[in-house]
Amino acid sequence: MEHEIKIRKAEICDIDQIMQIWKVENINAHNFISPDYWKENFCAVKNALPQADIYVSVCKGDITGFIGLNGNYIEGLFIKSSLHRQGIGRALLNKVKALKSELTLNVYKKNVSAVNFYLKNNFTITRENLDTQTNEIEYTMLWKKD
Repeated sequence: MEHEIKIRKAEICDIDQIMQIWKVENINAHNFISPDYWKENFCAVKNALPQADIYVSVCKGDITGFIGLNGNYIEGLFIKSSLHRQGIGRALLNKVKALKSELTLNVYKKNVSAVNFYLKNNFTITRENLDTQTNEIEYTMLWKKD
């Protein structure tokens, strides 16, 4: 990425940009799930955002990605598709790793690029289970500080 990756805690005024990234990138990353699923869950996720600790990456005043944390659980990590593989996801992940000694998350097995991203960033697969809302297999993954 040409510009330095700046990460800051999300503010209320960021929610619309965050939710746009959430919707677009969920649909892009999960072509095995109907886009309607994400559209139907949009309001519930938007209403739940204030309960999470959210950090955003910013470039030239625009939010380029975000990570949501609920305790030690990563609710989601999303980067604009056009900016993938530029270190933004790793920077956001490193931000929350610096705050915690252990992190967990769930990721769909079919989302191979995300699974590989987390494996590359020292997460291990601890469990495989069925997401009953989507009927898709998901992995539970764990990271622990050395």
